[in-house]
Amino acid sequence: MARIKLELPETFPFSTELTVRITDLNYGGHLGNADTLVLIHEARVRFLKSFGYSEIDVEGYGTIMLDSVILYKAQAFAGDVLVVEVAAGDFSRLGCDIFYRLTNKETGAVVATAKTGVAVFDYQNQKRVSPPEAFVQKLQGRTV
Repeated sequence: MARIKLELPETFPFSTELTVRITDLNYGGHLGNADTLVLIHEARVRFLKSFGYSEIDVEGYGTIMLDSVILYKAQAFAGDVLVVEVAAGDFSRLGCDIFYRLTNKETGAVVATAKTGVAVFDYQNQKRVSPPEAFVQKLQGRTV
């Protein structure tokens, strides 16, 4: 079986801590795959907020997720505090990728790595638009 590979940036300029909630567990008693996507969504919102942005206001436009990849490395359980590191990269004329590394704060084990493809979206006209230069410059200034 072919495995997906994900190349992460060398540095992650932003990090936040999130606690795994009991509602994040699946029937196996560990962090569920759908809930991992919820955690990286929260981290992305916090990352954008650190620049004064939100998912619906990036220099007057919104964002829309195009794709996601999550690679699981270890289990996480209720009460575990995860350090979620975030970086932006791979900018193009219609968006960028946001990269994530989720690490158990206590053990140092990497729980998951992930990437979401994000486009800048004009919700009023229902179309993708080029990322505003200020957005690109701010996010690139915090990535390597």
